Amino acid sequence: MTKVASGQKDDRLVPQRTTGYLPLEDYGALGDGRSVALSGTDGSIDWWGVPNLDSPPLFDRLLDANKGGYFSIQPTDPFSVERHYLKDSNVLVTFFHTQSGSAKLTESLNSSYAGRLPWSELARRVEGISGEISFRFSVFFSTRDDTASPYFSKIGDFPVFHIKDVLGLFLHSESINSESSDEGISGHFMISEGERKLLAIVAGQSEPLVVPTIADIDGRIDISHHAWQEWVKIISYDGIYRNAFVRSALSLKFLLFSPSGAIAAAATTSLPEKIGNNKNYDYRYAWVRDAGYTINAFLAINAQADAKAAFTWLLERLQQHGSHVCYTLAGDLVDEVYETNLAGYRNSRPVVTGNLAASQHQHGIYGDIFGTAWCFVSKGNILDPCSAELLSHLADECADNWRQKDAGIWELPKNHHYTSSKISCWQALARAVELADCGQLPTTCRERWGRERDRIEQWIEENCWSDQQQAYVMYPGCEKLDASLALAVQFRYPATERLSLTMEALDRELGAGPFHYRYSEVDKEEGCFLACSFWIAEAKAHLGQNDDAARRLDNLVKALDRGVGIWSEMVDPKDLSWLGNIPQGLTHLAFITALETLSEKSQA
Repeated sequence: MTKVASGQKDDRLVPQRTTGYLPLEDYGALGDGRSVALSGTDGSIDWWGVPNLDSPPLFDRLLDANKGGYFSIQPTDPFSVERHYLKDSNVLVTFFHTQSGSAKLTESLNSSYAGRLPWSELARRVEGISGEISFRFSVFFSTRDDTASPYFSKIGDFPVFHIKDVLGLFLHSESINSESSDEGISGHFMISEGERKLLAIVAGQSEPLVVPTIADIDGRIDISHHAWQEWVKIISYDGIYRNAFVRSALSLKFLLFSPSGAIAAAATTSLPEKIGNNKNYDYRYAWVRDAGYTINAFLAINAQADAKAAFTWLLERLQQHGSHVCYTLAGDLVDEVYETNLAGYRNSRPVVTGNLAASQHQHGIYGDIFGTAWCFVSKGNILDPCSAELLSHLADECADNWRQKDAGIWELPKNHHYTSSKISCWQALARAVELADCGQLPTTCRERWGRERDRIEQWIEENCWSDQQQAYVMYPGCEKLDASLALAVQFRYPATERLSLTMEALDRELGAGPFHYRYSEVDKEEGCFLACSFWIAEAKAHLGQNDDAARRLDNLVKALDRGVGIWSEMVDPKDLSWLGNIPQGLTHLAFITALETLSEKSQA
């Protein structure tokens, strides 16, 4: 993005695509509890899975500038933009400014008064603010990596588009001119001050298709806005970062897949952790770790219904499939990785579906599920006997398995005795003992869990501390550091002095401005992992260093004050460009819990 010529009073930006791609920070997200669309500053929707978040995309120019699908609405003359979300809402507004006038684009994945619609409805309203602007629009559908050939058929009075088992309608106000072919639709219209026009897509998969009126679709933009505002009313946080806090909460809400209660790690696949590198992954699945942390964040903001739905779904998957790292949003096991032929964002390959983590074992899942169960109970809630029995079996499993190597929190290809994994096992058994002590779990194995907890702590203290680094290392026998060890503080691991020294070492070796890399020697392969910096800030608050924690959070919020508040997985510390999949749940929830912790500690 580049600034408008000097002399302007505002801070408007001119959208620019680099080799056909927008910077990731130039995207806003739209969501309806089922899918997520990404809308760029230049008026182009470049990503939308239909009907579900993990469905093949209807629009995928995000991953292939030349042959990807998109839905673009933009002035025909040069323009600049301002954009933001409506207050306490996920309805996105973009103002276009040209020499001849100004207009407002309001975008929504619509809901109804009864909640999520049983079809996908993407609504884009254009209103004239001043003068007159000529707009052009284009809708070109994805060919799903050349495995589908979109086409139109006439059904009744409507031209219906088909992409394999997805069918839909492109609807617009009568005063808009359009032409269609099998590949898509294009057209133009004029908008003058006081005028209002609507363009929309209604779609479904292997199901009858509703044909709503333009007036109904237009009205549901406002209904959706009010529904988001009603949800935000549950949030009690009122600190100095409330706007960013609310935006992060709304971003997490994007990732809650309402048909099942699953929580996706992110809304996209294969956005690179470093431009031109090959660390590109599909995050449209539900990780036990990410889902657990998100449930904790929902509980922190008082979103009890969302937390309960997600927690129940997670427990049911563990009961059904056992302790796997991640699941599909429908609750199945994740497929192996399949590589497509798409060019990739800024030509960064591979572009993939599936995830190798599905076949890994990570001890962290034990700590994650027990940490979530404890958080759920600590809010005054109650575990049912079936869930309590499941958790007891998982505690026994953890007590038996903690001595083994695993893939660790970062899902690395070589198994080690990762320190963070051992601490997660300690966390699981510590919380299991506490849950038993307060009557939430059967006490039959309570003493055994306590003894194994203490053995794990002793093993960590004997094997994972480095006198040279004055820190816990990534795994015994190395001197590498691991930023995920900041989580040990919020897990209440008791070695406070050593953890405090470890936080200093993480800054020293992994810090880059306000950001941090995940672990030693990874800076050549990827950007800084945003959640790590929020974890360290939260750790500082838990350690009683409130001023330091507040300073860190302030620096992070200022550094991330770009776009409309939809944060990515990583950032390049050199130019602050965003990297990795978006919106990234782990980033937003780490920010929420860090703010909640700082608020609690400051009031103590």
